[in-house]
Amino acid sequence: MRHRVAGYRLKRDTSARKALLRNLATSVIDVERVVTTVPKAKAVRPLVEHLITLAKQDTLHSRRQAASVLMTPASVKKLFDTLGTRFGQRNGGYTRIVRLGPRKGDGAEQAMLELVGSELVKRAEDRAKRKEERLKAQREGREDDDSK
Repeated sequence: MRHRVAGYRLKRDTSARKALLRNLATSVIDVERVVTTVPKAKAVRPLVEHLITLAKQDTLHSRRQAASVLMTPASVKKLFDTLGTRFGQRNGGYTRIVRLGPRKGDGAEQAMLELVGSELVKRAEDRAKRKEERLKAQREGREDDDSK
């Protein structure tokens, strides 16, 4: 029976499991999208959700709690400056797990853990880049027309 046995062991000892989850959480916050196996994604999801909840109340204590989990100061800064404000009005459910199918090498089921709304941010960035390139090309085209 597995009464009151919570969490995922992931075939690792305590220190290796803690390091794995901290690294994954840092990567999710930095990049906003990580491809990993399904059990690892399910294991790190509550940690990332808790960190974002901490970021919504921007206090010194919550910053120190997040810094004790995250690996880089840049990820702590991004968590509190960007993600805390982005998810300020949302009551949980900050992450999404999308299954991607088996990995080619060993057949392990893969999943993508991403922050909700990150696809909108990526799309907006792409749109802004395309618009900037289009304007730049138009300016260069006009300069060529003026020289003739």
